[in-house]
Order: sequence, then structure tokens, then C-alpha cells
Amino acid sequence: MYVIALCLFIGLLSTDCFAQTDSINDKQVKNPVIYEMELDNGGIVKQKGVGSIAYKNAYYQGIHLRIGWKQLGTNDKYNQLYNNPVYGIGLYLATLNKSSIGNPYTLYGFVQVPLKHELNSKWSYDYRIALGLSGDFNPFDKVKNPTNKVIGSEHNVYIGFGFRVQYKLHPNWKMGMGLSFHHFSNGALALPNKGINLMPLSLSLSYQPQKDIPVHKNLPIKSYSRKWMYHFNYGMGFKQLHEDLSKRYLKISIGFYASRHISHKWRIGGGLDIFYAASGNKKEIADDKAGRISSIFSGGPSFYLVHILNERLILNGNIGCYIHKQNFNGEINRFFLRAGIRYYVYKNLNTGLSIKAHMGKADFIEWSLGYTINK
Repeated sequence: MYVIALCLFIGLLSTDCFAQTDSINDKQVKNPVIYEMELDNGGIVKQKGVGSIAYKNAYYQGIHLRIGWKQLGTNDKYNQLYNNPVYGIGLYLATLNKSSIGNPYTLYGFVQVPLKHELNSKWSYDYRIALGLSGDFNPFDKVKNPTNKVIGSEHNVYIGFGFRVQYKLHPNWKMGMGLSFHHFSNGALALPNKGINLMPLSLSLSYQPQKDIPVHKNLPIKSYSRKWMYHFNYGMGFKQLHEDLSKRYLKISIGFYASRHISHKWRIGGGLDIFYAASGNKKEIADDKAGRISSIFSGGPSFYLVHILNERLILNGNIGCYIHKQNFNGEINRFFLRAGIRYYVYKNLNTGLSIKAHMGKADFIEWSLGYTINK
């Protein structure tokens, strides 16, 4: 695995990749391309009850190959606010050295944010947020793979976070060390779905062909808008409710929220979430309550939080409380949570991906469309 990844990394270094152009100090420059290779080691987070079986004799190792572009343009104020972040894509190969879990691969997008603009310093610090899709897990099967009690699907959603310190070895080369968190889940699309959580130490090597360019850090930034924004979101997904019942049921969510800026990077607000569960129509799930309106609909008020990465890309979250819910639909807690990402594809129209959960246990993965008024 490492030999293949190293060959791919060398291949990336030898290519002449394109970069966007932006105006800095009235001069056309490219957003510098950065190539990275990162090695992970150790750090399996075992769940109570199943971890000792699923992860017996397992040991985690992983490698990341990333290509990203440092955002130098002055046309987006968030490039300055986030110290010229890096946006890019990555390939992640992992193994837990255990055939019952598999040797997954992941393709993901990421944003890497410097904590400080350190052009002339040898040391630099950054954090990373990543989201992607993975494959090649060996899912649970009662007969063929009974020991994998943590993941029930071959393909899963990947969420990653990382913090790193880097040292500049050369104007074009940096070496780094950090701590990462990786999470794999299918959002209860296929059970079991305890999820796989990893918290490894990491070593990285970064290569930037072009030298860093001085960027003005004190360009005037317009104050953020004080007006209220209004949001309508429609989401859908599927959920398996019982391991011994392979059928998946449609879940739909409708959300209405209002929010306003408290800073350039954050908006807060509140609203209402309404949920539809097709399982409430089925006698094998709802028994004698099947088909009732109270069996298929639930919902309640929710707090709405938005972290703005740039003019088009945001991270969104909710903390809500059910006024009405049904345990047989998987609504097992009075409170519900949501964490996701949204992208404005055209003006006020956006699309997103999020995970709805009940205090750490996934409910379902939402694929959603939304519209914002007063953006």
C-alpha cells in the first residue's frame, strides 16, 4: 500500500497542474499548488461492548496524498480572514490489518486553515476539515463476517479533522507532525453502524513549487450584514431500523430557520424541523399504530448554527428538541443533532450533505436542497 501511494505522490510532483489566477496588488499570480503526503499510525477508538471483538489484534495505519491550492485572491474577504487557506482534494488509503474490517480507500475534499499568517517564520500551525466517501470495507454479515460489529456497509461517509505543526526545511519543503481524527459511518443506512473512529498521530511532508508571495493582511473588509436571513431546507435519506430486518425506509426532513451574523465567520439563529418517517406506515415497525399521522411525522424547534468558510461554502449545525417523536422510527432521544456542509451552487440556491443524530447515534444521512432569502 505504501509503495503504491509513494509512486502516486512522485507522479503528482512531476505533473504541471493548473491553478486559478487572482489579482494581488494589481498583479496576476497563480494560487500556489501544494502537494502533501501524510502518514497515520495507531489510535483505534474502541466502542464498549463490541470493540474487543471487532478490533481484536487490529492495528491502524494510513496514508494520505493531497493536492491543494493556497487562496491568495483578494476578491473573497474570507481568504484574508482565514490567513489564505488551502482548498484541495485527497486520496486516503487505510488498513487496520484485519480482514474482517477491510482495507478502505477514501476520496475527499478538504480545507486547511493556517492559525496565523507566518510568511517569514520557520514554524507554522494549521487545522484541517475533510469530507468524503469511502469504499472497500468488509461489512458485517451474520454468516460470512460475524465479528465486524461496527460497520454494515462497504461504502461509507468519511469525516476528518486534524491539527498540525510544520517546520520549514527549505523554501519549498515543510515537514509536519500532528493529531488527526477520522470517522466512518453510513448514517444507519445499513446496520450495524457503530462507526469506526480513529485518532492517530501523523507525520507529513509538503512541497510547494512556488515560493510564498507576500500578501497584504490589512486590506479593508466590509462589515458583515446585520439583516436576518431566512432558510428553507429539504432533505431526504434512508434508514435501516433493525439488523434482522434488511429493509430500508425513507426519511424526509423539512427545515425553516432564521439566522443573522454575529461575526464574519459565524451566524446563529433558530427555527423548526419537521420529519417524515415512512416506517411509521409499516405494521412490522409501528404495529397497531401504523399509518397514523402521529406515527409518520415528528419534529420540534431547533437552534441553528453556521460557520462560514467562504462566500459559497458553509458548515451548518442544529441542536433541536422533539415536541413529538416515535421510538419505533429510531427517534430514541428527546434531543436531535445535525452537522453538515452546504454549498451555494447558484445565488441563493444551495445543496448539502449532513448527518442527523441522537446524542452520538446516527439517525440518517441527509442529502438536501435549500434556498436562502436575504443572502
